[in-house]
Amino acid sequence: MGLARLERILRCALAALLLLGTAARAESFIDVSALSVERSDEGVLLSANLRFDLPVVVDDALAKGIPMFFVADAFLMRDRWYWYDKQVASATRHMRLSYQPLTRRWRLVVSAAPVGTAGLALGQIFDSREEALAAVQRISHWKIADLQELDPEARYSVDFRFRLDVSQLPRPFQIGTVGHGDWSINAARNVRLAPEPAR
Repeated sequence: MGLARLERILRCALAALLLLGTAARAESFIDVSALSVERSDEGVLLSANLRFDLPVVVDDALAKGIPMFFVADAFLMRDRWYWYDKQVASATRHMRLSYQPLTRRWRLVVSAAPVGTAGLALGQIFDSREEALAAVQRISHWKIADLQELDPEARYSVDFRFRLDVSQLPRPFQIGTVGHGDWSINAARNVRLAPEPAR
């Protein structure tokens, strides 16, 4: 093999690696605003507003009738000065967003368990993409723990995470998403739970 040919092969390989690295960093930006947790008679409630644009590849897949799955996780952590914080409770919210080309309607199903593709679960129907996406991006008074799980003397924080769950996509899409930042929608934030008011 000639030196010039080997040099061309190495250049092509380097260009491919650089391109792959750029794609992996092209993660969608999510602004998590108004994240709050509060104590109420119902338990520990979390509210949040998320702002993000769907990547073009995700938008195209939705327009073709491929449902997208979003997951929100909340972990209630107890402060410990002598060790890592201890997880005392957790909650997960699964969201399945789909477009029905025949009716031109959007459907959102929200559940505490993974939502299947059978379509048997009840959900909300929306006339526009904007309304459906706004419902995905708004979390209001989501119960993440019972009050009985809290020690009045302890301090707590909540780790909140939100992501597009590509593991629930059809198999060809899962293979196509590997290493592509266009399919990456991720956010993580931590918020402090206010101490229990003195009685």
